[in-house]
Amino acid sequence: MSLSRRKFLKLAGAAGAAGAALAPHAAHASTVVASGRGRGLLIDTTRCVGCRACEAACSEKNGLPEPALSGDARVFDVKRTTAPQAFTVVNRYANPNNASEPRYVKTQCMHCVEPACASACPAKALEKTASGPVVYHQERCLGCRYCMVACPFGVPQFEYEKAAPYIRKCSFCADRQAAGKLPACADTCPSGALQFGDRANLLEEARTRIYQNPDKYVHHVFGETEAGGTSVLYITDVPFERLGFRTSVGSTSYPAMTQTALSAVPFILTLWPPVLMGLYAINKRHDAASRGTTGENESHDE
Repeated sequence: MSLSRRKFLKLAGAAGAAGAALAPHAAHASTVVASGRGRGLLIDTTRCVGCRACEAACSEKNGLPEPALSGDARVFDVKRTTAPQAFTVVNRYANPNNASEPRYVKTQCMHCVEPACASACPAKALEKTASGPVVYHQERCLGCRYCMVACPFGVPQFEYEKAAPYIRKCSFCADRQAAGKLPACADTCPSGALQFGDRANLLEEARTRIYQNPDKYVHHVFGETEAGGTSVLYITDVPFERLGFRTSVGSTSYPAMTQTALSAVPFILTLWPPVLMGLYAINKRHDAASRGTTGENESHDE
């Protein structure tokens, strides 16, 4: 095997250029949503009455079983999480400001501006759309469940009990949105706790409510910056950590945390083989020189 220094450097340079070309780029859809043109959902927990109409509407729209203990307040005795057969759930929490008025919190996919689930998926089964929803393409899914590990809110759920399982989660009623309709949950909410619209407008509405009622609301919009921002936003009068919110997720998007490291992977994968080949050839030449011989067809084009 023969490889001159000049050829080795050319090969390494070409591999480096190929690695740079393969480096990932920020998703256009996330840029659109972050600019305020995407759609969102504002949830005001002070207006939620715990009727669970949103659960029923979600189940009906997605062909899911009727919500557990429908119409029975005992359902609030145990905190529930989203599941393959329940894309949204409502839980009850004590209100330290008024014991007779508990707070109810609706939980579903947050539809992050830069979703960790979509970034982690090697098959692009999860996709952030420009209009806001994070949608799932089951025909692309490999079943690796990286999305479940990546999601800072623990939303994607796997159908373990099925022979041909898929990931299941709220789709933000992307099909209804495309048809000019509200998400099913927002369309059915009788108390005005759910407001659908442009994310930028919803942020302004949330800030206005807080500004006009400074002694009522916590001075923070959950989802404005959490995990880099989410399409689902919350305001409340009870500290978020007392309502089961994951307040430790931080403000940096999870894909941004790993972008530098992941962008180096294609570079390393393309550069490493020619580097090893070059080192092998150089070492072979040195070994031959130390024995007073030269390798076969040695090139001196240096």
